[in-house]
Amino acid sequence: MAQSGKSTSMIWAGEDGFFSEGAITAPIYNSVAFGYEDMHQWFETALGKRQGHIYSRNTNPTVAVLEEKIRQLDGGEKATSFSTGMAAISNSLFALLTPGQRVVAIKDTYGGSNRMFIEFLPRIGVEVALCDTTDFDAIEAEVVKGCDLLYLESPTNPTLKVVDIERLANTAHAHQATVIVDNTFATPINQRPLSLGADLVVYSATKYLNGHSDVMGGLAVGNADLIDRIYHYREITGAALHPQSAYMIMRGMKTLALRIARHNENGQAVAAYLASHSKIEAVFYPGLADHPNHAIARQQMDGYGGMLSFAVKGGFDAAVTVLESLKLAHKAASLGSVGTLAGPPKTTSHVELSVEERAAAGIAEGLIRYSCGIEDTDDLLQDLEQALANVAL
Repeated sequence: MAQSGKSTSMIWAGEDGFFSEGAITAPIYNSVAFGYEDMHQWFETALGKRQGHIYSRNTNPTVAVLEEKIRQLDGGEKATSFSTGMAAISNSLFALLTPGQRVVAIKDTYGGSNRMFIEFLPRIGVEVALCDTTDFDAIEAEVVKGCDLLYLESPTNPTLKVVDIERLANTAHAHQATVIVDNTFATPINQRPLSLGADLVVYSATKYLNGHSDVMGGLAVGNADLIDRIYHYREITGAALHPQSAYMIMRGMKTLALRIARHNENGQAVAAYLASHSKIEAVFYPGLADHPNHAIARQQMDGYGGMLSFAVKGGFDAAVTVLESLKLAHKAASLGSVGTLAGPPKTTSHVELSVEERAAAGIAEGLIRYSCGIEDTDDLLQDLEQALANVAL
C-alpha cells in the first residue's frame, strides 16, 4: 500500500492488513516459544529458509510488526529492535566494530553514548576520535586519517547542535566508512537520515516514538547487511524487545505526526519566549534564526522539535529555583513525552559524566534541558514566566 502523508503512514505502515482472527490491531504474542507439528517446517524456519518464529528472544510476531513500521517510515531495507535505546546503540557498535578499527564521533552525544566512546570501545581495542560537533572540517580530517565508522547525533542532547549529515556521510563513504545517526530527537517526522546518506539510524523508542513515558525500547533501521549483523549480535546477547513493549510503542507511534506537530509548535514558542527574557543567559534551539546551525537545520529538517535547553542567569542555584518553581513540568530524567519534562543534564542526560567531562562538552552545570510536551502553549509560557519571576538577580 502506497502512503504519502505522514499521519497516514504512522497509522498504516506495517499494519495494512488484517491480523489473526481478523484483528485490525496487531495482537500481543506473549509466547516465549512457537511450536511446529511439522519437523521439516521447524527445521527450515530455524535456518531462516522459511518465514516464521521459533523463540521470542530472536523474533516475535508483535515485535516484527513494529520493526516493519519503522522500516517503512525511515525508508530502510531492514530494521531490528532492542529492549532500550542504549541497547540499540551499544549492540550496533559492538556488532559492527572489531579491535584495531577506528571510530570518528562527535563530542556532543547522549551521555551513555559518550561513555561508550570514552570507556567501553577503547577497552576492546577500538580507537575513538571525538571531534568538536560543528567543526565539520575537523570531522572530515579525522575521517580522512582513517575511519571505519562515523557516529553522529543530530540534534544533539542536550545543547541541540545540528550536524550536516549529508556532507559528513559523503565524506565517510568516500573513505569506506559506515555512518550511524542517532535520530531520537527528530524522529522520522522531522528528519530522515537515511535519505541524507546515513547507513543506519538508531532510536531510543522510549522517547518520542512511544511518547507517553510508560515503556522502554530501541530500534535500528537501515542497510540490510548491517541490520543482519546487528540482529545476530542482539539475538545472542539477548537485549530483546518484549512484545508488550512493542505493542505500546506501536500504539504511541500512531499519533506521532500529530504529537510532533504540537511539540514543534511549543518548542518554537518556548524558545522564542526564553530568548527574549532578561533572566535568560542563553537558549539552545535549532529553530531560532540566530542558532549557529539554523541554516543546516532548515535544510535537512521538516521541523525543529520540542527539545530545547537554556541557561538562567545566576548559574546552578538559579536553575534550581526555576526547576523547583515549575508547575507544568515533571522534574525527571527523560524526554519526548506528552507531558513536559525538565531537569539539569548533570542529573539526566549526562549524569554518567564527571563535572570536568561535562565542562569539556560545553554543558554548564546550570543548564536546564526542557522537553516541551503537548500542553497548551500559553500555559507553558505562563508557567515559565512565574518560575523565572522567582529568580533574584
